[in-house]
Amino acid sequence: MKLRVIARLDVKPPNVVKPIHFEGLRKMGKPDEMALKYYSQGADEILYIDIVSSLYRRPILPEIILTTAKNLFIPFAAGGGVKTIEDFSLLLHNGVDKVVINTHALQEDPTIIERAARVFGSQAVVVHVEAKKWQDWWECYSDCGRIRSGKDVFKWVKTAENLGAGEILLSSVDRDGRKAGFDIELIKEVVSELTIPVIAASGAGSLDGIKEMVQIAKPDAVAVGSLLHYNMTTIDEIKVYLQKNGIKVAI
Repeated sequence: MKLRVIARLDVKPPNVVKPIHFEGLRKMGKPDEMALKYYSQGADEILYIDIVSSLYRRPILPEIILTTAKNLFIPFAAGGGVKTIEDFSLLLHNGVDKVVINTHALQEDPTIIERAARVFGSQAVVVHVEAKKWQDWWECYSDCGRIRSGKDVFKWVKTAENLGAGEILLSSVDRDGRKAGFDIELIKEVVSELTIPVIAASGAGSLDGIKEMVQIAKPDAVAVGSLLHYNMTTIDEIKVYLQKNGIKVAI
């Protein structure tokens, strides 16, 4: 199977922002313009996360999502503040192909995963896991890496899979936005636990770092933010580099 290269947009409406450890937001641009840019570069998917909706306890904002989606002809995943089947339906009717959920499923009602998968299909349900390492275990966080859950990452991803999740988006609170490399141990362990696809996020700092992580951890996709937003590379360059190093990608 070919590795998917995904452009990740962390959004504090109306702007794409770039946090470090989910903090210290810096404005990067408008979601629709940046999504179109990465689509033109050859992104396999676009990932849009409203990183403050759950934190602010406000509804999702479908208008910005629809504007972002309208010129994309690749899969588009979006989430932020999703709590109900109606929220799933709203996003899916506004240009979204996959809905990303974390806080509500993790902290309040895991059955939302099962109910959404039954109504819309597992392929439409992506569970976002924000992992933070303590001495000898990884804990799931929510609300943009701020709120502890007490839940073990490996047990939670397996629960999510059993409930019908079609994919796991795996972020590292410790590595997010630092461009200092992936938590390869974490990614490899999650991949080994599951039969559903895993998107590795948080930590992409170089082409070589992406290559090393993919070769060792073997995720189904990699989501890249900072390297693209700061114009350190492009989707095309990532794919060409990976292909030259024996990793199958869509060109």
